[in-house]
Amino acid sequence: MNCGYVALIGRPNVGKSTLMNHLIKQKISITSRKPQTTRHRILGINTTDVGQAIYMDTPGMHADQKKALNRQLNRTADTTLLGVNVIVWLIDGLAFQEYDEVIFEKLKQAGLPVILAVNKIDRVVDKDKVFAFFAAAQERFPFHSIFPISALKGIHLEELESEIMGLLPEGDLIYPADQITDRPERFLVAEIIREKLMRRLGAELPYELTVEIERYEELENISKIYAIIWIERLSQKSIIIGTEGEMLKKVGTDARIDIERLIGQKVYLQLWVKVKKGWSDNERALQSLGYQD
Repeated sequence: MNCGYVALIGRPNVGKSTLMNHLIKQKISITSRKPQTTRHRILGINTTDVGQAIYMDTPGMHADQKKALNRQLNRTADTTLLGVNVIVWLIDGLAFQEYDEVIFEKLKQAGLPVILAVNKIDRVVDKDKVFAFFAAAQERFPFHSIFPISALKGIHLEELESEIMGLLPEGDLIYPADQITDRPERFLVAEIIREKLMRRLGAELPYELTVEIERYEELENISKIYAIIWIERLSQKSIIIGTEGEMLKKVGTDARIDIERLIGQKVYLQLWVKVKKGWSDNERALQSLGYQD
């Protein structure tokens, strides 16, 4: 069998999490329209009759290094290139952006087979532009192959998966065949809550927001989950709670439905909003909240 690790890299908000969820046919990584939704390295394990591809969803590579959180996200993305067998570089549209020059350098240093996946190809009308871009891209870097895809609509994903499997080394299964991720349920629950916050609040959402599971009780007929939504400023609290607590109730309801679907059991979910000043620019606070390489 062919088994190995596949790094999914690219700038923020190009569709890496959506791609991984479709490749493993299960929602593991949260998604939203807000850039830098993914903040951790997350494994998605897809075992088939021919092998096991272990996809590594990563935070978007970006130039902003102002805060400790930004630097941590970049470190997480960079370290993902260590120890993988194949790199899939996802871009959005028929053009390279300014920061992509930095990614080109990282790929040269990695010395691994790289597949370029051009996302949202369903939006491109002029196919001649597609072929012209592919030719120009191949001159810039010796890509093993280039795929036009739509991560959301599943266009050419079977062909992409087949290409990836063919590049993985032969060997025994690395993870059990029925395992789909390396992350515990507590982590996935916190991510679901953060996703619902991002989707409900949109542009109003403070970037300096994270979720921590304070207590997780698994009882016979129900799981009781107590979570803290950490923010940096008191003024952000009213945005998340909403008028008479309406926004927080909606977020809690949305999250509870997805959590029950994940764990297959009834859930009692309690959310609190608390202030931890400057957490996103404090290395020690980041580590305590689970942000590690």
